[in-house]
Amino acid sequence: MATIKDVARHAEVSVTTVSHVVNGTRRVSPEGRERVEAAIRALGYVPSAIARSLKSNNTRTLGMLIPNSSNPYFAEIVHSVEDRCFGAGYNVILCNTNDEAHRQGTYLQVLAERRIDGLIVVSTGHDATLATQLAGLSIPTVLVDREIDIAGQQPCDLVETAHMQGGLLATRHLLSLGHRRIACIGGPEGIAPSEQRIAGWRTALADAGCGTGEGLLWHGNFTSQGGYEAMHAVLRAPEQPTAVFVCNDLMAMGALCAAHERDLRVPEALSIVGFDDIELTAFTSPPLTTVAQPKQRIGALAVDMLLERIDGKRQDARKVMLQPELRVRASTAHAPGGAA
Repeated sequence: MATIKDVARHAEVSVTTVSHVVNGTRRVSPEGRERVEAAIRALGYVPSAIARSLKSNNTRTLGMLIPNSSNPYFAEIVHSVEDRCFGAGYNVILCNTNDEAHRQGTYLQVLAERRIDGLIVVSTGHDATLATQLAGLSIPTVLVDREIDIAGQQPCDLVETAHMQGGLLATRHLLSLGHRRIACIGGPEGIAPSEQRIAGWRTALADAGCGTGEGLLWHGNFTSQGGYEAMHAVLRAPEQPTAVFVCNDLMAMGALCAAHERDLRVPEALSIVGFDDIELTAFTSPPLTTVAQPKQRIGALAVDMLLERIDGKRQDARKVMLQPELRVRASTAHAPGGAA
């Protein structure tokens, strides 16, 4: 592999001149620049990013942790983050924690050792050590989707959707269609976004005089299989609901499959609302009514906020709460006759 010294020898210039051409740190005569660039092409020289980072004290690299790379919701956010980073001249190292606390901690250590300039974290659900780990990092950090509290304060920036408002939107939509017995399939217990969406469901029911959902809450694991199994449990209940609010789209897709297996027509016999508005929901059968999270804006904002901290434009932590929107498609309809 060619070195900077090989390039200098081939171009008949000093190593310092090659460094200035490569890094753009000082003006080099057109003739000298042309000789250096020709030598780089001829030798296939690739500058060392590590060496450059040691000199400049930055790597132009950001790290990102996500809990499940197979979930399209996270994939769509990653796509937005990568687009924004590419436009700003940054690379992204993506780590999938598989919702495992140990793996998350290991990746945090690896990213810190790689001298990343900033970190975007969508945390795993159950990791009591994460707050301590983040507090010990001297790396600008933005949290996405899930807030982490350290000693009662938010030391990192945060971008999230108003999850409770999303639960309200979904449930009020079903109530407006005459549904009164509305079940909910939440995510794993203790996961803040799921708990907030469930709280929105309960609040909407209470506001409409329909109780607080006692006996109408089931849990899945935010996967299609989890939604499939939870929906089968819902349909085994002595008194079945006429509508179900499912706390993410993957579980809602599994719930649709379970309903089809039970020969329940959606939405004629059962209405279903999801949450996230992943691209696939427009192509389910029937297309899924869902609560849309502004995923592209979430990813772009996370990068912009991180670069503000990296560039020293802001020191104080910032929290941005984005509003969800209801996307009405074909999986919801008026309650079956007499249900209201």
